[in-house]
Amino acid sequence: MSRLRREFWTLPLAKLTPAEWEALCDGCGKCCLNKLEDEETGEVALTRVACRLLDDQTCRCGQYEIRKTLVPECIQLTPETMGDVAYFMPETCAYRLRHEGKPLYHWHPLVSGDPESVHSAGVSMRGLTVPEFEVPEEEWEDYIIEEPGT
Repeated sequence: MSRLRREFWTLPLAKLTPAEWEALCDGCGKCCLNKLEDEETGEVALTRVACRLLDDQTCRCGQYEIRKTLVPECIQLTPETMGDVAYFMPETCAYRLRHEGKPLYHWHPLVSGDPESVHSAGVSMRGLTVPEFEVPEEEWEDYIIEEPGT
């Protein structure tokens, strides 16, 4: 793994190396939740219904390297795509926060130095999701939640 610069997360997203970009993820798992977007207002609601690849305990993609092959609609975040997808990302997402010029929260593992801090702060989806194959899409509305940690 390449060396990460000190406090790289304070830099503009376009200045991050690929390794720094990947390290910016806090591991909350909220980006892997299925979301509902109101066509009239554009408001995005999170559901507890998770992508079939999300590991509910680690809050990480179980097939990260090949996720686009298995789930073609998976959004691949890049500095170039953030302008189009930031509104769709969780409010506490480090990528969204940095895209908006905001600092990371104190519980972010890069700030706290503890990879478990996102979970102990109650921000992650650990143990809270249901797999998408268990819930028909027409019932997702019944699983809308408030975003943990906001």
